[in-house]
Amino acid sequence: MEKISWKPGTMIYPLPAVMVSCGTQADGYNIVTVAWTGIINTNPPMCYISLRKSRHSHGVIKQNGDFVINLTTRKLAFATDWCGVKSGRDFDKFKEMKLHPAKADKVKAPLIVESPVNIECIVTEIKELGSHDMFLAEIVAVHGDSKYLDMETGAFDLSKARPIAYAHGKYYALGDFIGKFGFSVQKKKKAGTKKYNKKKKG
Repeated sequence: MEKISWKPGTMIYPLPAVMVSCGTQADGYNIVTVAWTGIINTNPPMCYISLRKSRHSHGVIKQNGDFVINLTTRKLAFATDWCGVKSGRDFDKFKEMKLHPAKADKVKAPLIVESPVNIECIVTEIKELGSHDMFLAEIVAVHGDSKYLDMETGAFDLSKARPIAYAHGKYYALGDFIGKFGFSVQKKKKAGTKKYNKKKKG
């Protein structure tokens, strides 16, 4: 198979496209769209976001020390993009996109009500990397929309929310389910046998 070579760049895709909410009720809330984000540790649960210093939210998060990662959906795609290209210095993004803030449990930053999952984060360290600063954070609370919870099994089905992903400057709706973690080594179940009672001809 022939390969094409490029100079080093950001080619790890797809990525989550999330709306990060920050700020306080007293000073004003803001939303910034982030694709450079992910989980970095299980115990304690930790994640990161990376922001340019020029972003309005960079200073807000640095000052307050917390933020909320709000997962996005196909229905929220327009707001997700808009909040990424407009600045909180110029717009009230909650008002402009008709989104609703809700009080978080552990942090000052608000949840976005319309998001199916909200992840409260407290900053533990800021790493200066070059074009971006990485905000390392501990996850201190998680909220999920109850309409995606199967009351019988207790399973949370995020696929029903139609989440979106980001790949090389474009947004995509997630596709078909192809298997769960570990399916490649899962033992196949033996086909059950059925016994049939033959009726005697009389």
